[in-house]
Amino acid sequence: MMQISESNNQRHSLFSAMNRFIGAVNNMDQIVMVPSLLRDMPLEYEEEKDEVNNAVVLTGGNGAASYLTDRDMYSYYVLLKSIRNDIEWGVLQQGDDRKKEKLSTAVDICRVDPEEEDENLQKQFHFHLSGLHTVLSKLTRKANTLTNRYKQEIGIGSWGQ
Repeated sequence: MMQISESNNQRHSLFSAMNRFIGAVNNMDQIVMVPSLLRDMPLEYEEEKDEVNNAVVLTGGNGAASYLTDRDMYSYYVLLKSIRNDIEWGVLQQGDDRKKEKLSTAVDICRVDPEEEDENLQKQFHFHLSGLHTVLSKLTRKANTLTNRYKQEIGIGSWGQ
């Protein structure tokens, strides 16, 4: 796969983050030939799992430790492929309840002073853009970790590097 070098500004773009994520998931998809082997296999090693549990306990996370540690590599594999498909093909339309919710939110936004609305929209955009970039970076790391763990488990740890 040919990679184009990115400038410092491009590296932080949403487009580049999406491309890195899609590339990592495509690589994972090419390497993982038997996804069922991923069942009941934790993504992190036991030491890493303990670090995650300790970090969540120290930061006062509620329920996050069990969410992070109860998932196996197969569930991550399915999740990562699903997110890639959502990015590439779009998200299916939600039901009527979601549409009503969005409509009431849109009505509430319209009640705001036009100058405040522009500022609010810009803040919302930057907030969500930053969050999306962070999430895509974490998902890319998960895809790369899953791929490397799969290669280790089937005995091709240094293959293709």
